Amino acid sequence: MMLTLRGPQMMLTLNQQTELTDIATTDPCIISQRTLLSDNSKESVNRIYEPLPNEPNFHVFLGSQTSVSSFLSTTRGNVFEKQLFPSIRTTVMEFETKIYPQIGGYGRYNRIITLFSWFPNFAVSLNLFSDVFFTLVPESYHCKPDLALLPPSSLLGNLSRQAYLNLSIPWLKGSGFSHCELYKYPLNTSNYTESEPRDVVPCTRGWEYGKPAGLHNNLVTEWDLVCADHWKIPLQHICFMTGWTLGYILLGTICDWLGRRCVLLLSVVLSGLLGIMSCLSNSPSVFPFLRLCQGSTLAGVFLSSYIARLEWCDPPHRLMVSMVSGFFAVFAELLLPGFAVLCRDWPVLQAVATLPLLLLLSYWCCASVFPESPRWLIATSQIPQAKKCLQSFSARNGVCVSDELYPAETLLSEIDEVFPEHIQPEYHHVVELRHTRVIWKNCLILGFTLFIGTGIQYCFTRNLHIYSPHFYFSYFLRVLTGALACIFLCVSVDRFGRRGMLLLAAIVTGLSSLLLLALTQYLRGGLVLVLSVVGLLSSQALAMLSVFFGSEVMPTVVRGGTLGLIMAAGCVGMAASSLMELQNNGGYFLHHVIFASFAVLSVLCIMLLPESKYKPLPDSLKDGERQRRPPLFLSRISRDNPPLLRTQPHSAEYNRDNYSRLVTATKKMLTKDALPYKISISPQAPLLASNGTAPDANNDSS
Repeated sequence: MMLTLRGPQMMLTLNQQTELTDIATTDPCIISQRTLLSDNSKESVNRIYEPLPNEPNFHVFLGSQTSVSSFLSTTRGNVFEKQLFPSIRTTVMEFETKIYPQIGGYGRYNRIITLFSWFPNFAVSLNLFSDVFFTLVPESYHCKPDLALLPPSSLLGNLSRQAYLNLSIPWLKGSGFSHCELYKYPLNTSNYTESEPRDVVPCTRGWEYGKPAGLHNNLVTEWDLVCADHWKIPLQHICFMTGWTLGYILLGTICDWLGRRCVLLLSVVLSGLLGIMSCLSNSPSVFPFLRLCQGSTLAGVFLSSYIARLEWCDPPHRLMVSMVSGFFAVFAELLLPGFAVLCRDWPVLQAVATLPLLLLLSYWCCASVFPESPRWLIATSQIPQAKKCLQSFSARNGVCVSDELYPAETLLSEIDEVFPEHIQPEYHHVVELRHTRVIWKNCLILGFTLFIGTGIQYCFTRNLHIYSPHFYFSYFLRVLTGALACIFLCVSVDRFGRRGMLLLAAIVTGLSSLLLLALTQYLRGGLVLVLSVVGLLSSQALAMLSVFFGSEVMPTVVRGGTLGLIMAAGCVGMAASSLMELQNNGGYFLHHVIFASFAVLSVLCIMLLPESKYKPLPDSLKDGERQRRPPLFLSRISRDNPPLLRTQPHSAEYNRDNYSRLVTATKKMLTKDALPYKISISPQAPLLASNGTAPDANNDSS
């Protein structure tokens, strides 16, 4: 049986122990280490080279007792996947090494558009966190006294306001006036005394609110969303997060079909219109629906800008660029309390939060500040658009990409050689993940960690409210931990790797949660505060790193849909806290136990993830399937059983790309009618005659 594998030239030898001991190749995605065959075949594998005019190849001959399936299964799944399933899109898989340097790398233009990609994150954060001020319940409020429920005024006389409130509203020990109840006195009372029997009834004339934090008038105070209607506040949060979840899933998929720029512009237009409609809303039932729709469009703004920003950068700058966008979100959170105090009313604050979204409409007029991702264009085989985009990037970065004397030496000519002339665009969607194994596993694990990172934060912030009831204390402490989490990731992730720091964040989050769960009643308030702050910081780092890690390991052709699924899981975790408030924190203990258990379980799941530090982004589904998790500990060769022959890596490795370019350029040069040089033939006689003897020797012999 003969198995033909096409690809770069490589040398395979098999010894009697059926071990691949000598593998020389320049393609690291084929075989990166010595692989032990699992079958017991003693057949030898002969090798033969048959170079083709355009592409070298090799043939592997298997013995009659060795089947193809057993040979492939012993090579660890898809070791020879690139040879068994040849693809014409070799340029896509080498974007960082072949295309990116020739258009200027991370040059001046890339830095400028990266700066403009941070502003959508600021606008989205303003609209996201303004919901906190819209639904903030004042610290003190009580029912308005109702004269119809009190004794006749002739029996009361002249009473002070405080005595009037004491007569009308029940006093609850430890919390002050009752929020939802009034006293009702009998109608036939003729002689009022403090021991007079009286009933307790719900509020009849509305509520009086104390001075709120931030806005003087929000949704709670305008529509009286307290007491019996308090459930509408967490319901509004759930509707808002539901919109974000749907937006991540739907617009993430559209992002893979229409592109990053189209989704950004579409989301900006819709979110701006919905923001204006929310300002004019005057109904407690219409406003949650508008916020649901706006949340879905805001998710599209965030997702498209995040993905485009990542695909514009080279591996050394990906982490820093993504974390700086987190600082823009922190800056928006810091400005929100000041905006709330200045605006005073919630419609004005909604208009202020919508204004940056309307300013983003300028990206529609000026396409150069937010161009389409050239990586996505090439990955989806949109070659004419990709060539225009690459020319724009190279021109603005000060690099010339044009046809010169030898077309094979230019980037655009190489793309023409790789891709057919009339190739049709090829789009993918997340439904294709059912045919994958590695991509689906990575998506599931990172969605699980993001779900934990966002859902468990409620357990820590609730302890902050218990330690200090003031709103600004917990608010600014959460913002501070978010900034520290960004700084921590910037410093550590590129040094210790994505997987290691994600594992550390999960461990710290789980330990903090378990300690608070078991020892809260035995610890002092200061220790509870410290554990809550540490847990909040690690959970925020876990959430940020899960999003960044997911954007790096997901393939370009489905990066929008898969990252949307991951972030949708995070929104479900954020909605879990609103479910607890919907039940008046009745299931808080169970909520804490479940998320603490999930945090411990995620430690085992994270070990199955690959490492993406300084690695090129995967573009195709095959690239995503080739990702493998690194070993936990570096293996060391046993001294008792050393290999018989140890090959040393050559200092200068064979580069098939440079070789093919050299061959193509030489052929072009030799086939031209007018050569750019003149070939001169030496007039000297040859050193050896046709019979193999020197001319002088023949003369001497004669």
